[in-house]
Amino acid sequence: MPVPDFVLRLREQVGTDLLWLPGVSAVVLDDQDRVLLGRRADNGRWAVVSGILEPGEEPAPAIAREALEETGVEVEVLALTAVSVSEPVHYPNGDRAQYLDLCFWCRPVAGEAQVADDESTDVGWFPPDALPQPLNPSSGPRIERTLAYVAEARRGGRPEVWFAR
Repeated sequence: MPVPDFVLRLREQVGTDLLWLPGVSAVVLDDQDRVLLGRRADNGRWAVVSGILEPGEEPAPAIAREALEETGVEVEVLALTAVSVSEPVHYPNGDRAQYLDLCFWCRPVAGEAQVADDESTDVGWFPPDALPQPLNPSSGPRIERTLAYVAEARRGGRPEVWFAR
């Protein structure tokens, strides 16, 4: 996975100390309610589209950018569905990070699902009841929370953004 330049500059100052980073993720659902997933090149696990916000970048445009860069699919961001904090991540090189994740419900508007960068080895659409394995541990809850949000919205209810309590 390419490390953003601003993170490399931070690492020059703080070494491998724990970094607190804002991230975004997307549960992209097509007209058949299939979920767009990519198989990560770094660990071989299937995952929802995600990425780190660049300094000053707005979250919704950032996840739309990430979706296009990673999967070749242009998306419309429909709603924020969850806000969560990851467990600390320990990388093989010794770096440590923890992420604040803003998860969005998105729908495809153009493009074909394909491997569009070096972050993924495969990309595809999957029914929520037949997700491929191994699935990245953070993706399952993001998908579940977003599907609950979408179901409530479709019932005409007032869906709530999920927050840890």
